[in-house]
Amino acid sequence: MKKKRVWAGFFSLALVMGLLSGCGGNNAASNGGTNSEGAATGNDSKPVTIYMFTASPEYTDAFNTYISEYKKVKPNVTINLEIMQADYNTVLKSKIAAGSTPDVFQTTAGGDIDTFADYSADLTNEPLASAMTDAVRSNMTSSDGKVLGLPIKGNLFTLIYNKKLFADAGIEAFPKTTAELDEAITKLEAKGITPFANAYKEWWVWKHIFQHYVDAAAKDAGMEPKDLVNKFISGEAKIKDYPVLYDNFFSFIDTTVAHGTDKPLERDSNAQVSDFALGKAAIMTGKGAWDEEAIKKITPDFELGIGGYPVSDDAAESFIITGADQALRINKDSKVVNETIEFFNWLYTSDYGKSWFSEVAKVIPPIKDAPLPDLDMPKQMEEILKTEPSGDLSVNYSLDTFHQKFGELMQSYIGGNKTKDQVIPEIEQAWVQLGSAQ
Repeated sequence: MKKKRVWAGFFSLALVMGLLSGCGGNNAASNGGTNSEGAATGNDSKPVTIYMFTASPEYTDAFNTYISEYKKVKPNVTINLEIMQADYNTVLKSKIAAGSTPDVFQTTAGGDIDTFADYSADLTNEPLASAMTDAVRSNMTSSDGKVLGLPIKGNLFTLIYNKKLFADAGIEAFPKTTAELDEAITKLEAKGITPFANAYKEWWVWKHIFQHYVDAAAKDAGMEPKDLVNKFISGEAKIKDYPVLYDNFFSFIDTTVAHGTDKPLERDSNAQVSDFALGKAAIMTGKGAWDEEAIKKITPDFELGIGGYPVSDDAAESFIITGADQALRINKDSKVVNETIEFFNWLYTSDYGKSWFSEVAKVIPPIKDAPLPDLDMPKQMEEILKTEPSGDLSVNYSLDTFHQKFGELMQSYIGGNKTKDQVIPEIEQAWVQLGSAQ
């Protein structure tokens, strides 16, 4: 009963705040399975309709492609796909509250895996779970060891830079320390180049930046990022006690605003990508591998590079971050839960599925034995990870209820409505109130 009361309280709060989350299920064994070629098996005569609700419009064409392909394998299965971005969170929660939970829908990974554990299909013993890479599977796993989510993709979080503009400014290597970043900014501006393209109208870009500083703060404190985040969630930690958070993070944000494109609170993700792709700025903040194709659509011959955030004067703390931060969930109470699981077993284990991630969706595959897409960022990631470790995907240790509030507070900070010392206690309070489902 306690868990249900926690859910009810969280649900009401999330409806008010309109935050991204989701739900899934806790299933029995799937009906049918896959054969040695990854093709689905089972009863092909019974008409089945699966309702899939996601918040990833950038993958609309890719999703429709695998839906069409599956129709060839299972002609009796119809998948109705609905994709929205604006107000997705609120609409999803309204559906759940009304008892019309979609058969498949999207949530964040990490902490939200536990938030909706009671509503999620247990996929632990399914072939799709075995197909996931170890790092991705951990992002889909609940605190009691059950795989309750499906990775949409592997991901890469990094600063993205324009190699040509850097070369024009005489910068030979991407900066790894704060001093090197200051030097690069000076050289770029001496050539009339704006250093930063920002998308600070979006709440979610802030968490992508902040996690790099959380990783560094944890390293400085001699602990794991998850342990540090848990200390903030429990109210034991204060930002002021971690200089890389209190000083360096805010200094970096101030720098990107002072040396960035105009009106940062009016620049959304699309505007930022356009600014960057057209050469109006040299570095793109708060983003990752998902933007490469959009950049190349604007400027096909664009030469981009990736690099970790220069979070301190220690170059060893400048990491790229990899992992899976988004998940699909299967509603355990769906009338077609078995058929839905069968569909995803096909996608994650078949030869077609292995090629779909890299060749159709053009994302970093979240499954083993799948090739990387023919894109610059994944290739550079692969080379970097040969000699450097990846940073921890620490956004996964707090819920998006916190991350959205954090983004809104940072918007008020750069908008001049709150000082750093005014906004920090509110961030700490939000971490305690919204950071965890417990």
